[in-house]
Amino acid sequence: MTVRTTTLTNGLRVVSHRMAAVETVSIGVWTHAGARDEHAEVNGIAHMLEHMAFKGTRRRSARAIAEEIESVGGHLNAYTSREFTAYYATVLKGDETLALDILSDILQHSMFDERELDRERAVILQEIGQANDTPDDVIFDLFQETAFPDQPVGRPILGTAELVREMPRDALTNYMGEHYTAGRMVVAAAGNLDHDRLVSAVEEAFSAIATDAETAQEPARYAGGDVRQDRELEQVHLTLGFEGVSFSDPDYFALSVMSTMLGGGMSSRLFQEVREERGLAYSIYSFTSSYLDGGLFGVYAGTGEGEAETVVPVICDILGGLAGTVSDDELKRAKAQIKAGILMSLESTASRCEQLARQILVFGRPLPPDEVSGRIDAIGSDAIDGIARRVFGRTPTFAALGPIARVQTFDEIVERLG
Repeated sequence: MTVRTTTLTNGLRVVSHRMAAVETVSIGVWTHAGARDEHAEVNGIAHMLEHMAFKGTRRRSARAIAEEIESVGGHLNAYTSREFTAYYATVLKGDETLALDILSDILQHSMFDERELDRERAVILQEIGQANDTPDDVIFDLFQETAFPDQPVGRPILGTAELVREMPRDALTNYMGEHYTAGRMVVAAAGNLDHDRLVSAVEEAFSAIATDAETAQEPARYAGGDVRQDRELEQVHLTLGFEGVSFSDPDYFALSVMSTMLGGGMSSRLFQEVREERGLAYSIYSFTSSYLDGGLFGVYAGTGEGEAETVVPVICDILGGLAGTVSDDELKRAKAQIKAGILMSLESTASRCEQLARQILVFGRPLPPDEVSGRIDAIGSDAIDGIARRVFGRTPTFAALGPIARVQTFDEIVERLG
């Protein structure tokens, strides 16, 4: 496996994985800036900027951007998370220079035309409305805000309709100027490419990128608590969670293995007990979200109104009953699932490109798959017992949405977990 990294004189990092057997190249720019870098009065600006970057530059109209990438059969996309924003493309080998030129153009020379901004506001308002009509989207925003109240990491990535309607153009340019700087960005590529040629192209393409400015990120402060919304829905949507761990925490990989054991597949404890044995929910799974300075562990369930009063105690008992009961077989299964996912991702240029970028931003270097597998293999039942006691001994966060009259009170949930 040929993975190479280069840091340019302006601080911009370039990482690539040459995959000679494929016919495609995925290339993108990841910036260490997202929703948690926003001030409250411009919540949603990171996501709006992601949209507006495609709406025209000094050299290209919005239509020209779309036509140029699609004229070579490629596709262009972007996303915003709480800590990162990504802009990326997948093209056939030989067309990566065009993809890079388009990406560098939209990230350095976007015009943010007021007419385009007005149109895109309307699009984002539709996106917010669609999310608000989707209960299994709403529940996670409620959960996040309750876990991290009154702080950037707890606010919705999309922002609110009120803020989006009033978002001024200079908020976009100010945010981009402050956060889209060379030292906070990574150009990542994977596929049939040459690293040295890539570096040369990046040096030329990003000659206008700003150097770093001093920015301070508000620390994540977990609180926990209870939030409920009574709605006329067919299902009750429930999320029960706890403070998790950061990317750099020694228990990071242990928590991932524990989450997989509890709710990462059809053989997991939650799936088997809640769905297969009791038929209490169609959808049941666990998840982890790690940040540079904190994280979350949670369980989501979508269940019927009548089943809601039973499913929460069952989830509590499964979580509380993990420590001291881990078998060798289920530990092996969980590790195998995670390692297989890592190895399968190596076969996709898009997945590999994103993986490299995130590792550079989080760990400062690409992590060899063998190293990651080794860390996972080193986790024993004692590590699972330790992280289970650590996580489930903390104040929980509980969110419920739908016909919630029969759901236990927060005090009852805390007592059951205790």
